[in-house]
Amino acid sequence: RAGHAGSCSLEFDLATNLVGQPLVRQQVMKGVREFLENPNPVKPLVMSFHGSTGTGKTYVSSMLIRYLFQSGLQSPYVHHFSPIVHFPHAEQLEQYKESLKRWIQGNLTNCGRSVFLFDEMDKMHPGLIDVIIPFLGPSWVVYGTNYRKAIFIFISNAGGEQINNVTLALWRARKDREEISLQDLEPAISKAVFENPQSGFWKSGIINEHLIDFVVPFLPLKHHHVKQCVVSELVQQGLEVRPGVVQEVADSIPYFPEEEKLFSSTGCKTVASRISFFF
Repeated sequence: RAGHAGSCSLEFDLATNLVGQPLVRQQVMKGVREFLENPNPVKPLVMSFHGSTGTGKTYVSSMLIRYLFQSGLQSPYVHHFSPIVHFPHAEQLEQYKESLKRWIQGNLTNCGRSVFLFDEMDKMHPGLIDVIIPFLGPSWVVYGTNYRKAIFIFISNAGGEQINNVTLALWRARKDREEISLQDLEPAISKAVFENPQSGFWKSGIINEHLIDFVVPFLPLKHHHVKQCVVSELVQQGLEVRPGVVQEVADSIPYFPEEEKLFSSTGCKTVASRISFFF
């Protein structure tokens, strides 16, 4: 059963727990709010999350899923696909296409408000994802299911490097990352993700038919963001928040570019494992 207590709870969650991603908050809230308030959406909500490791893509998708379903990722209405786990062998592509299509069709028959989460789109075999095109667009009946209340989330590291480069260039031009707009980033993401032969979206009808409603860029995290991650991780583990430890953990993470050391190379990814060194 969907258990959401008004979109303010998601907004609050994003505002308090998601570090340093103003654009993400804005895009996700806009998408989710408009979609859930509409009793008859014309098409499913399709969002694509882009950014480098540790910037919060998986975190935000699990936050969103927890908000929609009380049992979160454990919910029977949440379907999580990872290319390495579910579609490992290129030679079985046709088989994967068939089973992916059947799986989505079957589950939408079961519950219209389902969430389909595709992880590591950059490792997805090109061509595979196109079997879900009929489920994403605004046509009225696909295989007799009412599928327009579904939510599809694509997650990808692709575009991360380009987002980092744009953020860095803007920083050098004295533009703070809080002022960065979607327009600043979209062309770079597009090039990296949708025009890249290595990408799961390569030549995909999903792109050509403009079926993605929200492209959500995750910016690289700065030193003070990493410190916030360290603090919340300490709190979560029930450990004492000592400024010295917070500083040391944050300092132990690699930063780029070489000279300025502005942005964390791994986002907040390794924070939890590094904390154990200090306790």
